[in-house]
Amino acid sequence: MSQSAAGSSQVFGFQLLLDLYGCKKGVCDDLTLCYQFLDEIVGYLGMEKQAPPNIFRSDEVKFPDKAGLSGWVPLIESSIVIHTLSPKDFITIDIYCCRSFEIEKAKEFCAKFFAPQKMDTQYIERGLNYYKEDSTYHTMTVKKGKKHPEVSIDKKEPQLALK
Repeated sequence: MSQSAAGSSQVFGFQLLLDLYGCKKGVCDDLTLCYQFLDEIVGYLGMEKQAPPNIFRSDEVKFPDKAGLSGWVPLIESSIVIHTLSPKDFITIDIYCCRSFEIEKAKEFCAKFFAPQKMDTQYIERGLNYYKEDSTYHTMTVKKGKKHPEVSIDKKEPQLALK
């Protein structure tokens, strides 16, 4: 995979999933820092905000293992989401955009803010069939309650009924 999420026009969107382990002490509870991260990463990656970021603190008494912050910023192109887990200095970040962006630039920005000891990366191209004119996608309906379920498949072609 290249350093950029640039792909063909045949996909709908690009999603980068980052898991940050052993982040700098205190960053998982720093509401101001996490808000600033969500606010600034958008422009840094050349994306467009649809609204300001929202960020919330988890109830650390009711959910001690989930203590931390959750936030997101809606984009014209989709969204950026962050979840922090203070007990383990762990952060997950999802960047989903319906146009390409630079993966390494996003990773560097996250590392600058949170100083993780380790970062796992997953990259997904979304909507692989979205722009295909002659798509073979279909809807399958399974009706339960019979010994052998009745399956019908709806396509652009004539409908099939399998029993």
